[in-house]
Amino acid sequence: MILSARFARSGLRLALPAALLLAGAVPALADLRMCNTTGSRVGVAIGYRDAQGWVTEGWWNIAPRACETLLRGTLAARFYYVHAVDYDKGGEWTGKSIMCTRNKEFTIRGIEDCLSRGYDRSGFFEVDTGEQKGWTIQLTDTPGAAPPRP
Repeated sequence: MILSARFARSGLRLALPAALLLAGAVPALADLRMCNTTGSRVGVAIGYRDAQGWVTEGWWNIAPRACETLLRGTLAARFYYVHAVDYDKGGEWTGKSIMCTRNKEFTIRGIEDCLSRGYDRSGFFEVDTGEQKGWTIQLTDTPGAAPPRP
């Protein structure tokens, strides 16, 4: 399955399409993982709903062409939300779902009133895991650059 996300170059105000190829993880690995198939270092924040409500967490720093486990264990939600920043070329992968973030490492409960609570508001794109136990998200900088993982 291919979803489109926006990769906006800061300062240039240009948008390049970015593709996110999503594939369920191997059943033995019940984790949420992110693979960075770009040539840049990226920072990743995620948002999801757990038993107590909405939570956002960040930042995972992922090297070029590397994978990181974002959440360990069986996934608790069907939908996860991702915001990623390209540290080397500038720009970010965003979406229409607004959630709270901050510049330093964070875990934030709730997605309302971000600014009045001292946080930033950031756009996140939605990832539908199809209620799988584990999932791998592949972040790419060009459409079709990385094939889905089996």
